[in-house]
Amino acid sequence: MAFAPNFPPVEPHICVKGGIEAIAFYEKAFGAENTFRQLTDDGKRVLHATLSLFGGSIMLHDEFPEYKNPDGENDVLSPVTRGGASVALNINLAKPADVDAAVNRAVAAGATVIMPVEDTFWNARYGRIRDPFGHVWAFNAALEAPAGE
Repeated sequence: MAFAPNFPPVEPHICVKGGIEAIAFYEKAFGAENTFRQLTDDGKRVLHATLSLFGGSIMLHDEFPEYKNPDGENDVLSPVTRGGASVALNINLAKPADVDAAVNRAVAAGATVIMPVEDTFWNARYGRIRDPFGHVWAFNAALEAPAGE
């Protein structure tokens, strides 16, 4: 299997309610860089955006509740409308202190802690937040092995 050149092999594509506001939040909370944005004709919703963050990228778009697939289902609804996220976006950081800094920055920008940062039994510094658009972000960094191991 060959991957498309100049694109990551896996790139999350998230749906949000309030795309313009979400882009601003991700810029503030995560230092994201908006590399592409296309709005609807009325300028009120995001048809497609690409953000560069944490050494990778995500794509995002606004929800479109008026859209139905040929099978009659709507798969372009945000976690806010659906009643919760079905996936967590895991961010692997270099140093344990980076986890605390990332979570604190996200909270200062408006995120909610859903699992406080702690040293875990799997030897990582780890914490989870929910952004104001319903998406869950997990931050992780390996701890140093205890002396003598």
